[in-house]
Amino acid sequence: MKTETLPDAPLPEEPAQQPQAEPLPATRRAPRARAAKVVAEAVAAEPQAKKEIAPQPFVFRTIELDGQSIRTAVRPGKGHMTPLLIFNGIGANLELVFPFVAALDSDLEVIAFDVPGVGGSSTPSTPYRFPGLARLAARMLDYLDYGQVAAIGVSWGGALAQQFAHDYPERCKKLILAATAAGAVMVPGKPKVLWRMASPRRYIQPSYGAHIAPDIYGGAFRRDPKLAMAFAAKVRSSGKLGYYWQLFAGLGWTSVHWLHKIQQPTLVLAGDDDPIIPLINMRLIAWRIPNAELHVIDDGHLFLVTRAETVAPIIMKFLHEERQRAIMHPRLFAPKAS
Repeated sequence: MKTETLPDAPLPEEPAQQPQAEPLPATRRAPRARAAKVVAEAVAAEPQAKKEIAPQPFVFRTIELDGQSIRTAVRPGKGHMTPLLIFNGIGANLELVFPFVAALDSDLEVIAFDVPGVGGSSTPSTPYRFPGLARLAARMLDYLDYGQVAAIGVSWGGALAQQFAHDYPERCKKLILAATAAGAVMVPGKPKVLWRMASPRRYIQPSYGAHIAPDIYGGAFRRDPKLAMAFAAKVRSSGKLGYYWQLFAGLGWTSVHWLHKIQQPTLVLAGDDDPIIPLINMRLIAWRIPNAELHVIDDGHLFLVTRAETVAPIIMKFLHEERQRAIMHPRLFAPKAS
């Protein structure tokens, strides 16, 4: 396991808006005819504020799976790199990762989606668990005509990414885990922070979310009050029930007993001022996964957003790397002189 600590850096500025690109090619736009109903959403229909935080064009779709509407967004890439699938945090709609996606190499194709009960996806009438969500993600990739992807999971989404990599190893080429834990066996944050995380109020009431952001997110949110308001303004809540279903998905779940079976190259990213996921949890994950490397960021829980320009190059380097098996060079046998 390799560990690296990054120095502090100023917050990134939002990049200028780029012109809209051409639509995705047919292999990316047209799902299997009998598998799913796909409804294209024009990027121009998105509110102007969302265009500003998503300067690179996205193609939005709503996919019908088993009676559920799943909202997806794809940023087209060049095709020579494995696409990146994002599993977002609890209660977080896909628009919240746009600043991070904008910092990644524009050649990289990125897939984001709202899990059931979040953002633009419908809320199921019954709860779900992580294995079911991992199966849903695999089916979504089938319907969008993707084979193998690299996966990144953030916080709650990191648990789902672990489940996806474990259950569908052939679909997950590389794994990136950011500010997450191994579930029920984790070292918990402060009780006050966990109590606030147990309620969806911060997503339903933006002013409250901005008020508690320094305490629950730490890092840059402690230093910049405007950052909390800007983040809260991008939230798109679907109500309380969807949030509670997400909490239920992780109730009693843990990956600690099978993390050693994850064979994919894994990049573990942790914030050193994370009130929700103390750093020791990320060290545990990096220790349990055989092919893992750990980077510690001088920031809080949401460093993918607040330190996007710093973290993105680390991720791109990891995605470009092709790990080779070690080659042994035995000594030539030299017979002893008689």
